[in-house]
Amino acid sequence: MTPTEQQRERALAREVARIAWPAIAQSLLQTLVFLVDRAMLGHHGSVSLASMQISGPYVWTLTGVMGALQIGAVAVVGREIGRAARARGEGEGEREGEGEGAGAGAPAAARGAMLAALGLGLIGAVVAVTTLESVLGVFSHAGPDVLDAARGYLGAALPAFPLFLVASMAAAVHQAAGDTRTPLYVTAFINVLHLGLGAVLVFGYLGAPSLGARGAGIASVVSVAIEAVILVGSLLRRDHVVTIRGRGGELDALARMARVASPVVLERVAIHAGYFGYVWMIAALGERAMAGNQTLVSIESVCFLSADGFGIAAAAVVAQRLGASEPAQARSAALLAMRMSIALLSSAGIVFALAPELLTHLFSSDPAIAAVAAPALVVTACAQPFMASATVLGEAMRGAGATRSTFAVSLVCGVGVRIGVTALAAFWLDLGLTGVWIGSTVDWLARTILFGALFVRGEWQRIRV
Repeated sequence: MTPTEQQRERALAREVARIAWPAIAQSLLQTLVFLVDRAMLGHHGSVSLASMQISGPYVWTLTGVMGALQIGAVAVVGREIGRAARARGEGEGEREGEGEGAGAGAPAAARGAMLAALGLGLIGAVVAVTTLESVLGVFSHAGPDVLDAARGYLGAALPAFPLFLVASMAAAVHQAAGDTRTPLYVTAFINVLHLGLGAVLVFGYLGAPSLGARGAGIASVVSVAIEAVILVGSLLRRDHVVTIRGRGGELDALARMARVASPVVLERVAIHAGYFGYVWMIAALGERAMAGNQTLVSIESVCFLSADGFGIAAAAVVAQRLGASEPAQARSAALLAMRMSIALLSSAGIVFALAPELLTHLFSSDPAIAAVAAPALVVTACAQPFMASATVLGEAMRGAGATRSTFAVSLVCGVGVRIGVTALAAFWLDLGLTGVWIGSTVDWLARTILFGALFVRGEWQRIRV
């Protein structure tokens, strides 16, 4: 590598880190709220904690499927910013110019994305509220107490679904433009509000009624409403890296986003349908396994959301570099993000393997739940480098617009591999919750192999968005 190439590599690493670390910090702050929520509900009672095994995946599924357009927004907004930067002949350090300097395409794409998020959120809320009882009926084997707690949380959260999508899309637009600091600062403020309000409503402090899971749902709604207002207000600033002020071009931008996002919708429908089958199998193992799985999800979320932060950086930089006609730099950025992610998650995996009992006791005072979860956490430790690789490579390819390829990989691994191996290990081999997490680990391994092969082939670098 020549000195010039080394300088470019170091500059690229700094750019990836500049975008990634605020995204990771934001993810960790979100994880902190998630963890404290689960810890509060665990200490409120095992029923409240177990109910989140239904409520959590349901809200996650709705947000994932209805929010698929975010992938298209990242690809289109990032490309437009990269093209504008190339046209102006900007250097590496000048990518965060004034909003009107981002080119006409990026603001139009941002406006279209926000309007679509609001519309899809309204549709999602109507569908979710009207089908809630049918969904809960699928989990009737979880028991009436668990279902009542899940009904309380979802009854508060689902009508406010448009706010969740708008806030999430606004954050994605910021991140696609390379501004990961604003979502970080907003998340830090919102988290403090959410934790305080959650504690009051879950346990009934300050004279409030003790609402358990429903209180957690109400706290989430109030917090995300304020988050949406702040993030949208930021995009209305004229001096932001991309602004939603102005008019015109929204329909064309939406059409481009839809072309990128349509395979993602199919991917997420398939994956979340498979995930509900996965959740159903966990529920079939009983209340203790459900609560134990929530403990494991709480612990592992620190790693997953950290990997997601590197994935956000990879997607943003890849989209911008491809827009600037620099495919080699896009490839290098993705590999740099992957290596950083592997290093961080592997370190966490070592901690998981060395102290499983200590970590599981942090989220449940019930020794029976900790006893079920601790052996599975050792298996989870083995998954961390594969999760790091697959998450970053998948997001980098989505940022490039290669969503058909990511759909195929997710369908094979998320449905076929995960459900098949989980059924085999958890039930046929009678490994219970440990078998569930063996299925998850094999899924991440398979994704790493397939995403790695597709990345090396390089067809993602030549896709037009």
